[in-house]
Amino acid sequence: MERKIIVVTAAFGAEVVHQAGGQRYFIPIIAQSGADGVEIRRELLSLAVDQELVDLKLLIDAQGLFSYYSVPESLFTAPGTINPRLEHFQREAALLNARAIKFALGTGAGAYSSEQLAAQLSDCSIPLLIENDQTATGKIQPMLDYFSHYHPLPTVQGMTFDMANWLWVGESPCKAAEQLAPFVSYCHVKAAVQVEASWQAISLDPTQGEWRSLLSMMPEGVPLGIEFPLEGRDIAERVHYYVGLLRAA
Repeated sequence: MERKIIVVTAAFGAEVVHQAGGQRYFIPIIAQSGADGVEIRRELLSLAVDQELVDLKLLIDAQGLFSYYSVPESLFTAPGTINPRLEHFQREAALLNARAIKFALGTGAGAYSSEQLAAQLSDCSIPLLIENDQTATGKIQPMLDYFSHYHPLPTVQGMTFDMANWLWVGESPCKAAEQLAPFVSYCHVKAAVQVEASWQAISLDPTQGEWRSLLSMMPEGVPLGIEFPLEGRDIAERVHYYVGLLRAA
């Protein structure tokens, strides 16, 4: 099964997106690159969120793409507390006609039984993806606990496996893949290098190919998201190159 390739708009850089007039500028570039979809980032939307989502939906449809919606918040905000804005974010994702909506995990996921969480999420019409973020709850064990307990729920579509975020929390990406691959529904392809006391995301070319080893551990057919920096004079050429690289991987 050929994997779908998704371009994450954040890969262009927040300042570049802002200077270009928003995420819509990159939709035709993404379509022309041969990609299948785009991940729209809520943090890169304007103040008129609803109207911009409707406009983006029309443009994405016209370009023959599909979309995922990324929200920079956690699904759980405290033990036994689901994000109070979940319904609001679901409505926004519906305006975009997104196939899935992505959250971080947050704290307190284990406070629910499977039945209780199913009831809490029963109104969700758009499947939820949970990503390993760069916080303590993005480490292997919290993610493993969550998916081992709740993954069979219809609205819990699965995990967004970010290849590099493990480095920010002191975890091994390879060990994470070994334990969490069965739950992965979407993979953010990303590499990183250590810069002083922190990590910095980089494009794939300067790396030694660790991403290929991780990719081989992912379930067959999992969509791949390009989230590493997309930079250069000819940005369209860069996007086309990396879409082709992942398509052939």
